[in-house]
Amino acid sequence: MASFDIQKIKNPEIEGEQYQQGEQSGFWNVREYVLFRDGHKCRHCFGKTRNKVLTVHHIESRQTGGDAPNNLITLCVTCHDAHHKGEIELKVKRGQSFRDAAFMGIMRWSLYERLKAQYADVSLTYGYMTKAARIKAGLPKGHANDAFCILGNMDARRSELLYVQRFVRKNNRSLHKANLLKGGRRKANKAPRLVLGFRLFDKVKFENQERFIFGRRASGYFLLGRVDGTKVHASANHKKLLLLEAGRTLLTQSEKRPGGKQL
Repeated sequence: MASFDIQKIKNPEIEGEQYQQGEQSGFWNVREYVLFRDGHKCRHCFGKTRNKVLTVHHIESRQTGGDAPNNLITLCVTCHDAHHKGEIELKVKRGQSFRDAAFMGIMRWSLYERLKAQYADVSLTYGYMTKAARIKAGLPKGHANDAFCILGNMDARRSELLYVQRFVRKNNRSLHKANLLKGGRRKANKAPRLVLGFRLFDKVKFENQERFIFGRRASGYFLLGRVDGTKVHASANHKKLLLLEAGRTLLTQSEKRPGGKQL
């Protein structure tokens, strides 16, 4: 279990009654607060269009970014309409998102109750307990060491191997280029599925090391990297690659644990 104090993340100095006086305190709704925050001025033209009718615009779509104030800006109707017609591009980016922290705060107890309903041996532990066990054992902070301490059996024999995983996309989110070619055609925004027999994110062996393909060229020279995306070789010849596993959305790579000993 871990708790996320979102207000303290925003303002480390907050305490006491300040928790009851958030940034929207005293305003009827989010729209009124955003207009006040932006000084009742369009954040794109800053009044140059002379259109006094203002609206609140979602920087990211409502479905993606929600109605949080950091995803909203004030625009005049002229700029707002021009943006949605593709005539102007907004240069503003949304503020820091706390969606993940809020999700964890809401879902953690639901997850715990569902696990207890399915499994007989489920228990809770907290970050301070993990930290105390790690310090007592003299282990450096890290995901693998934290997982070992959460296990609760400090006498267990540890494997020398770690298994590092990463999720990657299935497809390019933009299937076509934005700009039209001659004749009104759209150019595909993705490489062929197979290039000289290899796909994106294939696990391969190169110089006796497990690597993943993160980039391919028709010339046969590929970009290779580790599972975390670290570039290892910018131009590896495809003839020196041995396919170990076809590309998938969950990449898995084994590596030696720092300080690990052969069992």
